[in-house]
Amino acid sequence: MEQRHLGRTGLRVSRIGLGTLTWGRDTDEHDAADQMKAFWEAGGTLIDTADVYGGGEAEYLLGQLVERLVPRRDLIIATKAGSVPDPYRRFDCSRGHLLAALDASLERLGTDYVDLWQIHAFDTGTPLEETLHALDIAVTSGRARYAGVSNFCGWQLAKAATWQLASPGIRTRLASSQMEYSLLQRGVEREVLPAAIDLGVGLLPSSPLGRGVLTGKYRHTTPPDSRGASELLAPFVEPYLDEPASRIVDAVATAAEGLATTPLEVALAWIRDRPGVVAPIIGARNAQQLTAALSVESLTLPDEICQALDDVSAPVHRYPDQDWSTL
Repeated sequence: MEQRHLGRTGLRVSRIGLGTLTWGRDTDEHDAADQMKAFWEAGGTLIDTADVYGGGEAEYLLGQLVERLVPRRDLIIATKAGSVPDPYRRFDCSRGHLLAALDASLERLGTDYVDLWQIHAFDTGTPLEETLHALDIAVTSGRARYAGVSNFCGWQLAKAATWQLASPGIRTRLASSQMEYSLLQRGVEREVLPAAIDLGVGLLPSSPLGRGVLTGKYRHTTPPDSRGASELLAPFVEPYLDEPASRIVDAVATAAEGLATTPLEVALAWIRDRPGVVAPIIGARNAQQLTAALSVESLTLPDEICQALDDVSAPVHRYPDQDWSTL
């Protein structure tokens, strides 16, 4: 698998990442082991997790599989901190909480360091410089090699990245921003993506298959074993089952038919090769699904297909979004 630099850093990661959102909850140890082995054998290196996935079980399960199945040196392990199971405060990005969370993550993962440590979301209740100081401490102490953020809007990302660039050698530059991005969700193109490209921050798209909808599995019905049929995850899928989304999914299916491939590969190839994107993070239910997604490595979409998909899924840009002067 092709490797790409993560932002304006020396860290190289596989251009497809493996997500672990369901590990330890819907994905058991056997399926997780099969996924990790298939991913590694395909040349994948970037594995993304978080301290809240499965209540910590995703990190623990990943830690149990590293070394036993795959050498630690062959993996780029990324985790996140800042989300908390508190109904009154969804995020706690105070320095104390973040560093304690990182130590707990390292213990569950069974490693001395993570390759990429990310702030899970912007916390309005904590001064941003305090949050970013935790990243600096994590890197200078050797507990994290690189740092990034997740779910920061345009101005938040720009402020954080600029703050970190203000004192080179003292502060750790942001390597990445993880955001939802797909043919069904192109909101990041308005401000987040331009900021990331300008500031040298690599984008890691989450839900690159539109929460599974872009595979075409929901075109005619809801499969009983799908996320859309799950009581827990159905509300997660439902926003992308409307009429505008249906038109985009139909266009992807038409493109796949013309290219003699699958809608999954078309949607994944489109997002993988967007400007500023480093590695879409894909989550699979089993190794068979993952292998199907990894087969996209050999596919590059023709320019005319990319343009057609761009057109059918184009978000509405209005003042003062990027390129407003051309409207």
